[in-house]
Amino acid sequence: GEAEITSYKLEQARYGEMRNGTAVLVFVTEDFLPKVQVKADNYSDSHIPVLKLNATKNFNTGIYPYSIMQSTFYPVANNQHALKVSASLQEWCGHVYTQLNNRAAFEIMSHSYFQSEADESFKIEKTWTENELWTKLRIDPKSLPIGELSILPSIEYSRLTHKPIQAYNAIASLDNGTYIVSYPELNRSLKINFNTKFPHDILGWEETTLSGYGASAQTLTTKATKLESIKSAYWRKNHNADEGLRE
Repeated sequence: GEAEITSYKLEQARYGEMRNGTAVLVFVTEDFLPKVQVKADNYSDSHIPVLKLNATKNFNTGIYPYSIMQSTFYPVANNQHALKVSASLQEWCGHVYTQLNNRAAFEIMSHSYFQSEADESFKIEKTWTENELWTKLRIDPKSLPIGELSILPSIEYSRLTHKPIQAYNAIASLDNGTYIVSYPELNRSLKINFNTKFPHDILGWEETTLSGYGASAQTLTTKATKLESIKSAYWRKNHNADEGLRE
């Protein structure tokens, strides 16, 4: 009946420079409709219990703000890939929305204000998704995939860097509360630090990749450091009198 809400200090790499911001991870369980792939309004035995992660970021680039949210719907049974992943990115130049549905294949729909990405709809073979690894970690870190793998990078990364939404060769390792995924072809790595004791809360993360374009591009590391974590039925706390709870 509650969600886990954790805030993080964010140091975000964008356009070859570091930006200060905030990140929030919201974990909550829901009943999921397997066919239409949305949250169920009412409980039924035919629904699939999922652990949902809404991951948000907010930061400014000079005069204008960025707002990013990724949603991952992962079976609590921990027995298959994420059933759905979506992401929206907004800034003053426009906004982008991408959605992945897990059916016979991964069905991907993407809309963007960029001409080269515009409106896309296509399918790819099922594989590991970077987005689902965060939820899989919370359920059982020992079940995380390790070694040489094929992984679909996070939708956030693909859209911010305008990389094709496809799987890339990766190498993953797990060691004493640290999970690392490296993508040699992308010159990118993701390191997630978590509590080795259940419920394996996420303490922070680092993402190292090339940032910027042309001669100004350089390798930078985005960092998130945990600030505070609470449990709350936040969806009931939507009155003016509840605003103080944000503190």
